[in-house]
Amino acid sequence: MTRSEAIAFALNVGVPLFLLVFAYLVGSFLERRHFAQIEQRERQALGFVVTSFEALPGSWAATDATLVTGSVVVSLDYFKRIIAGVRAIFGGRVKTYEPLLDRARREAMLRLIEQSRRAGYDAIVNVRLQTARIASARGGEGTAGVEMLAYGTAVRLDTGA
Repeated sequence: MTRSEAIAFALNVGVPLFLLVFAYLVGSFLERRHFAQIEQRERQALGFVVTSFEALPGSWAATDATLVTGSVVVSLDYFKRIIAGVRAIFGGRVKTYEPLLDRARREAMLRLIEQSRRAGYDAIVNVRLQTARIASARGGEGTAGVEMLAYGTAVRLDTGA
């Protein structure tokens, strides 16, 4: 193999391989950091009542209510997108999407709670989650990311004071 052939090989194989490994490492780091931030914010949200009940429990009396939402769009890193594409060929569980959906769901719920707390509400009832796939620029094929929307009714409770 001549020197120019070796350089061409390195550029054609080495650079894409390096970029793939780099994308994997950066994506994994960012995902771990986001999970750590989520866990910290979840500890701060402990004690705030969030329920899927459609109506208030009988002992609660609301003085105010409003619709609240929490939305987030989370994208897969390129390496995981490739793995998911390979998995789609053979079928079965696509494990690379599971952390993505977990992060999106937890982040949307935290945004819902944080919006309610800032507005002075005491609880959220009738909480629902909805997802939407964000298609890639390739004519709608593939998935660039996922939007997760959490919504519910924030209530201000009558404390009797």
